[in-house]
Amino acid sequence: MTMQKIGTENMADPLAAHLHKDMVTLREDLTAADALAQLRRTNLGEKIAYLYVLDSDDRLIGVLPVRRLLAGEPGTTIKAIMLSPVVSVPASSSVLDACEVLLNRRLLALPVVDSANKLQGVIDLSQFTDEVLTSTRRQRENAFQLIGVHVAWGRRVSAWRSFRERFPWLMCNMTSGIICALIASRFELLLSQFVLLAMFLTVVLALGESVSMQSMTITLQGLLGRQTGWRQILVSARKEFITSALLAMACGSIIGLTALLWRGHLLPALAVAGGIALSVITGCLLGVAIPTAIHKLKIDPKVAAGPIVLASTDIATLIFYFSMARWLLTTVP
Repeated sequence: MTMQKIGTENMADPLAAHLHKDMVTLREDLTAADALAQLRRTNLGEKIAYLYVLDSDDRLIGVLPVRRLLAGEPGTTIKAIMLSPVVSVPASSSVLDACEVLLNRRLLALPVVDSANKLQGVIDLSQFTDEVLTSTRRQRENAFQLIGVHVAWGRRVSAWRSFRERFPWLMCNMTSGIICALIASRFELLLSQFVLLAMFLTVVLALGESVSMQSMTITLQGLLGRQTGWRQILVSARKEFITSALLAMACGSIIGLTALLWRGHLLPALAVAGGIALSVITGCLLGVAIPTAIHKLKIDPKVAAGPIVLASTDIATLIFYFSMARWLLTTVP
């Protein structure tokens, strides 16, 4: 019976629903000659790409490509020529997880194991539709495009062209850095009076950038190849706002408490905590809003969104951080 092909609609399915048992297992103490004799007695299926090696407790301990077995000396044990450790995935994984491992490791098939590392089945590339494989490879390139770099440029074009393609996006980051320096200069007196604000400045910026990139990646995955309506956008923005509020409370509380215990000054610690909370929320919302706006303008958001989101997040983070600190430290009695 032919197994149904795995399409894009199945990527979130549990992996256990798409395994096949068309596999061959060998004991680790067999010799290469014994293994070949066993294979001759076995009805090898079309999907056989690798032979899987088990120990005395039926746990998967190695994998043996057929070519490696044929090249081995007849008296050599399977354990001596097998490849170990084995690249495998747990049966609790999703189909998408397995597909990414197959493509990233350039494997033809992938063993699936349970919690005791016992072989449950195999999933291989031939089970996926061409659409799935093409889409997954494209998404790997998108990870580079998020920061303004196309994965193919580094391999196929000259150093000069690669420079011309990448430098404009670095200009975006340099411009935001200069603007951030100008913003910080406006609060130079505040920083000199409250050194704690300067000590945690890099943490505030790093958290804002990290959260904005997370939100942007999630948003781009949702926008990829789709025409998204305003209702869907508002639902996504609402969900991301709730998530950002929870992240803001958690990050702000931890860093604020650290600042308080370290220096023992309540208001500066509250300023740090509040600045971090605002930067996290701002980063999340910009990570949703900017790629969505670019997408609505019919511009490919993958390359442009990353540098713009990072630059915008840095500028907004510093404005909120210093504004809150000045309000707390100069207005609150």
